[in-house]
Amino acid sequence: MKVVKFGGSSVASAEQILKMIDIVASDADRRIVVVSAPGKRHSDDTKVTDLLIALANTVLEGGDYETDLQQVVSRYAEIQQDLELSESVVATIEADLRGRIENRTTNALQFMDAMKASGEDNNAKVIAAAFNKKGCPAKYVNPGEVGMLLSDEFGNAEVLPESFDQLAELKASSEIIIFPGFFGSTKTGEVATFPRGGSDITGAILAAAVKADVYENFTDVDSVYAMDPRLVPTAPAIERMTYREMRELSYAGFGVFHEEAIIPAVHAHIPICIKNTNRPQAPGTLVTLTREVGDQVVVGIASSDGFCSISIDKYMMNREIGFGRRLLQILEEEGISYEHTPSGIDSISVILKSSELCTQKESVILERIKAELTPDSVEVEYGLALLMLVGEGMHFALGNAAQATRALGDAGVNIEMINMGASETSIMFAVKETDRKKAIHALGESYFG
Repeated sequence: MKVVKFGGSSVASAEQILKMIDIVASDADRRIVVVSAPGKRHSDDTKVTDLLIALANTVLEGGDYETDLQQVVSRYAEIQQDLELSESVVATIEADLRGRIENRTTNALQFMDAMKASGEDNNAKVIAAAFNKKGCPAKYVNPGEVGMLLSDEFGNAEVLPESFDQLAELKASSEIIIFPGFFGSTKTGEVATFPRGGSDITGAILAAAVKADVYENFTDVDSVYAMDPRLVPTAPAIERMTYREMRELSYAGFGVFHEEAIIPAVHAHIPICIKNTNRPQAPGTLVTLTREVGDQVVVGIASSDGFCSISIDKYMMNREIGFGRRLLQILEEEGISYEHTPSGIDSISVILKSSELCTQKESVILERIKAELTPDSVEVEYGLALLMLVGEGMHFALGNAAQATRALGDAGVNIEMINMGASETSIMFAVKETDRKKAIHALGESYFG
């Protein structure tokens, strides 16, 4: 059995949905299909999820939401017409949206989740109808009704352990299951969503629950590439990588697969194959527990910008028991998550996403650090990009840090910070955002030619 997930670009239009149906119909093992909300049809388009967020915000602000609502409905209407489905499909979707708005609770976060989830939910209903019209017996299922139970952390929910036994019963279906991704229900019956991009997580949970032979994740690229092909068009494709490598790269900026979706597959030892909806014959990238390292020491290089650092200096810091804990506790109490914490004998830096540190938060945090930790100096630096070298082979090979620093130095890129993961499968470099592209090209040339 295969669980198959199709991303937003793969279900953005009737044309893409018909490709999806052909892919599923071509392999009798593809029994459970997870679908996203319609994504972008072209570069200037807007994802349905973003339209739904705008609609929800208008409702929460007490504005006239009719125009926003019709924008969402019209996207589904276009798909319905091009697939030659009954007009009742769109009427049902519009009624569903109005019902969610009229029956909203006072919890704004829960209402936002209910509205966002309607993108996947209604698209799954359209796609199930399209399957049946094409002669492929399929049925839509509601995640909450079949046991996808989530925590009540709206917008950032996690699956509850008891979900897996209930979802396992889906494998007995004689029809193809069309399962909307991204959301489930709390124990009290409220809609809750995973983090953005959470349809990947849904697919992995289902694959683990039914003990699938493989979890196929269809997107709009032939495979995972060693570097972002938008920055490096000649980046080589990755044929095979490990769960750990994929998680590190996803966390560090690879947008092909959600890093949290790795976990259910890891626990169940289910291979993940990332493939292209537009070129299903391409082999894609296979993600497994282990791989032969050979000469492929570094499997990929990720990069992303939008980071800042808080750097603290204090003589004899190493003698202060609990200094690091107290620093991170300040961030925790102010609702800030951190990315990395490089440190020295008398210094420590915390790397954060710049979006976490608004002007007001920065002022409060700096005042608390000065009052509670009495540092010699504390500085905030914005405009950083992170580069991440990832590869299981680095654990066994010598000179990786030297090779990387030499490449960056030869390219004239100053390294602001460096940090190696405890597992020795990743090395992080912080550079100026203005040097990001130059740095990724330099590292790519050094490791991949």
